[in-house]
Amino acid sequence: MAESAQSTTGDDERIKQISPLRQALIRPELGGMVGTVAVFTFFLLFAFDSGMFNSQGVLNWSIVSAQFMIIAVGACLLMIAGEFDLSVGSMIGFAGMMIAIFSVTMSWPVWMAIIVTFVLCVSIGALNGFIVVRTGLPSFIVTLAFLFILRGFTIFLPQTIERKTIIGGIKDTAEGDWLASVFGGKIGQGFFTWLGDAGIIATFERGTREGQPVVDGIPMLIIWAIGLIIFGHVLLTKTKFGNWIFAAGGDAEAARNSGVPVNKVKILMFMFTAFCATVFATCQVMEFGSAGADRGLLKEFEAIIAVVIGGALLTGGYGSVLGAALGALIFGVVQQGLFFAGVESSLFRVFLGVILLGAVILNTYIRRIITGER
Repeated sequence: MAESAQSTTGDDERIKQISPLRQALIRPELGGMVGTVAVFTFFLLFAFDSGMFNSQGVLNWSIVSAQFMIIAVGACLLMIAGEFDLSVGSMIGFAGMMIAIFSVTMSWPVWMAIIVTFVLCVSIGALNGFIVVRTGLPSFIVTLAFLFILRGFTIFLPQTIERKTIIGGIKDTAEGDWLASVFGGKIGQGFFTWLGDAGIIATFERGTREGQPVVDGIPMLIIWAIGLIIFGHVLLTKTKFGNWIFAAGGDAEAARNSGVPVNKVKILMFMFTAFCATVFATCQVMEFGSAGADRGLLKEFEAIIAVVIGGALLTGGYGSVLGAALGALIFGVVQQGLFFAGVESSLFRVFLGVILLGAVILNTYIRRIITGER
């Protein structure tokens, strides 16, 4: 009896004990949290008086971070499912160009141009996923092919139709359109006007906008980023489908044997990645009022880097949407912060290389903790 009591109350040496430190280390968000604290501490010390943390400065780096967040959410879920999509950047350029061609060149209503573009791009994402799961080819190769295909169409179509690679006039066409405002509008204008009148945020001191707040609302780009982060986090952590995503990326064969529809999960994640890229493109087109053939260059790599910084494993089956969002926040803060701190902007690429290498080394160590490898 005493022996039985001891076995139930004491430590079972057959079970490998994990220290509290190691338990903390295997949280996907840890790297992003540490990086975020470090980055904000650095710029609070060296760029606080430069305007980086006034209302306009906060808006600037928030917009850049939100851009990264939108595509990082899709890339994160797809990477956890064990796949990559290198066509994200080209999809951004292609989607923006299709909206411009449909609305400006073909004179469609902007709402119709946006909806048709979403259907087209999500269908291309489904085709990506279908080819991957049906042929067994690495997603790296399949989406690399679509990177070139989509970029080629993005250059060819406007040159053939308009004899140029930039199509403008979208703002005038979108004036008063109900769906365009969902992607290119702002919310909270009245609240920011009150903040300006109360002297809480800066206002213009001269000119036609005298007395108006410098920041007059929250761009829909930021709202979309927050919404996608919440959706992705809830999907991944609170639903059965989220468990399927982890299972599909962790051990696809074992997941199939357990009844998980692995192929369906992967195809849906490719579609969601394309959806996020199209959201990014639509917001960008509505902001600039034009579409260019060079839009979205290298965005696929920036999205992957943000996800890796956020703690996702390149091998799949492990990661966090919140971690990816923090990785994107680090991107945006550093990109804008270097300017405010008076540092040469080309060093941003140096930072990306260093932090990517550090994140991969950390993630490799975490994988060894999880799997028990040495």
